[in-house]
Amino acid sequence: MVPLVSTRRSREMPAEASPAAESVFPQLEALLPHVQKPIQYVGGELNSTVKEWASCDVRWALMYPDAYEVGLPNQGVMILYEVLNEQQGVLAERTYSVWPDLEELMREHSVPQFTVDSHRPVGAFDVFGLSFSTELGYTNMLTALDLAGIPLEAKDRGIDDPIVLAGGHAAFNPEPIADFIDCAVIGDGEQAVLEVTAIIRAWKAEGRPGGREELLLRLSKTGGVYVPAFYDVEYLPDGRIARVVPNRSGVPWRVSKHTVMDLDEWPYPKQPLVPLAETVHERMSVEIFRGCTRGCRFCQAGMITRPVRERSITGIGEMVDKGLKATGFEEVGLLSLSSADHTEIADVAKGLADRYEEDKIGLSLPSTRVDAFNIDLANELTRNGRRSGLTFAPEGGSERIRKVINKMVSEDDLIRTVATAYGNGWRQVKLYFMCGLPTETDDDVLQIADMATRVIAKGREVSGSGDIRCTVSIGGFVPKPHTPFQWAPQLSAEETDARLQKLRDKIRGDKKYGRSIGFRYHDGKPGIVEGLLSRGDRRLGAVIRAVYDDGGRFDGWREHFSYDRWMACADKALEPTGVDVDWYTTRERGYEEVLPWDHLDSGLDKEWLWEDWQDALDETEVDDCRWTPCFDCGVCPQFDTWPQTGPTGKKLLPLTVKKSD
Repeated sequence: MVPLVSTRRSREMPAEASPAAESVFPQLEALLPHVQKPIQYVGGELNSTVKEWASCDVRWALMYPDAYEVGLPNQGVMILYEVLNEQQGVLAERTYSVWPDLEELMREHSVPQFTVDSHRPVGAFDVFGLSFSTELGYTNMLTALDLAGIPLEAKDRGIDDPIVLAGGHAAFNPEPIADFIDCAVIGDGEQAVLEVTAIIRAWKAEGRPGGREELLLRLSKTGGVYVPAFYDVEYLPDGRIARVVPNRSGVPWRVSKHTVMDLDEWPYPKQPLVPLAETVHERMSVEIFRGCTRGCRFCQAGMITRPVRERSITGIGEMVDKGLKATGFEEVGLLSLSSADHTEIADVAKGLADRYEEDKIGLSLPSTRVDAFNIDLANELTRNGRRSGLTFAPEGGSERIRKVINKMVSEDDLIRTVATAYGNGWRQVKLYFMCGLPTETDDDVLQIADMATRVIAKGREVSGSGDIRCTVSIGGFVPKPHTPFQWAPQLSAEETDARLQKLRDKIRGDKKYGRSIGFRYHDGKPGIVEGLLSRGDRRLGAVIRAVYDDGGRFDGWREHFSYDRWMACADKALEPTGVDVDWYTTRERGYEEVLPWDHLDSGLDKEWLWEDWQDALDETEVDDCRWTPCFDCGVCPQFDTWPQTGPTGKKLLPLTVKKSD
């Protein structure tokens, strides 16, 4: 690695006058003709913000650690960017992972990691905040730190280095990156970033007393910011964790997640960013509710975002109206973990379709639950836009495995739903499944082929057409922290590949229906690395560092991911510890084991999670607690709330419907 010149501010020079905060665009501009997609590095997007450096006393660099095309549409970063920049005296700018071609040139010409808003060096900011939705972004974080001139390990940083703060779903177990981050915030970020900002502002105003450690101590004592350096991990002789213990006075034994209770008070983003280059989502998105109580046992997002909090129908309408005026997008995504479960989704969809009929604004939902789909909703969603395929996620191929994962959808439910869709003009349906679920057998997976053939047969029957398609898409199951499956063994890459090969052979061997069934799947290798990192502990820091030093970048991209590199680095780095990759992945955990994230409180009672794991093994289903008595998961008493659902009795109007003359 070629080290860069440090971008840290001089102790003698006030921040306002520091050359370290000046734009590096003159140096960067000379490099851009030599890289792919240079437009992603120039900034200036519609609705982006550039504030005067000297007018602000707290400055954030926000990063989604992936390429611009993936990072810019990320709702989490976009929301925090706007929340922070609305504050007087606070500045937030964005940075994304640079592709290897630009990284090489930046190292050669000593150009540091920069923000796209004003091209200031990331090392000049007070906080470097990273949002992780997947663990496969960890090596990209190390690339950005190194390019920024920030020491990779937290213990080596000084008072003038930014505070490196992790957030996002993968931060609910930040232990594998404990060596590299100063702190982590779990849960919703809107209020959390303002609390962190206030603490930093006060510390700076006092003259930065006690240095970096004092600032981190103040953050930690709030009970909502986790500082790994303030906790010691003790291990048992067999490699398991004995306990995690605070090593400073006043540091909490458990760190709590942040939860925004009233989404209508936080209608962000108000002015969504409009990308300059092509991105993975070309639409304006509104989060219509947060949290999910369906209780799918594999779903970390559904577990850690409880309780359910719906945005009001009028709040949704106002956000859509303002967002479209601010962006000019022609499609609106209504986002949540299960959008069709919003208690007023029918009125939301009809109201928006009515209002924007003249403007031909399309509406879209993420994949729809089979038992939440109805044709009236589907017709409203497609009234002003194009009728593309429908996506459903049965997740498991057999009735038995769907009971294990608590996905309460029968095959008959699915067939009735697709019959309705095909009978009303749809010609393409996509079904999403997982392979490697707990207790799964070959037969459970092979039943996916049976389901797909039934779908095609029913589609041909109700449509009277042979031009019917069904695409089967399969991902590998990865056990996640804070879910009932956090104790489950993971299927090895070899077993996953063998099981999927049998399924592919069965589909291709079907002469009558096979040609109408598309089959997409990922091999099991990336899932093993993700599983290693998702349930790992601090000992994995050495593995991540070794992979990075060996050239690991963009591990979420198939063309850059190297399973052999990860396994070789893990074998070498873990050898002194007495544990290995299988110990972290394919090993089942017991009730008494201390898990690496047990000191991070997601609101879920560990006893309840264990009981739900036992229910899974017994193939016992559990209802959605929004419509049934409480199952004592622990979230609602902790936050003094209950699921916040409608109907409110309000309508999407008074915002007027546009009528053509």
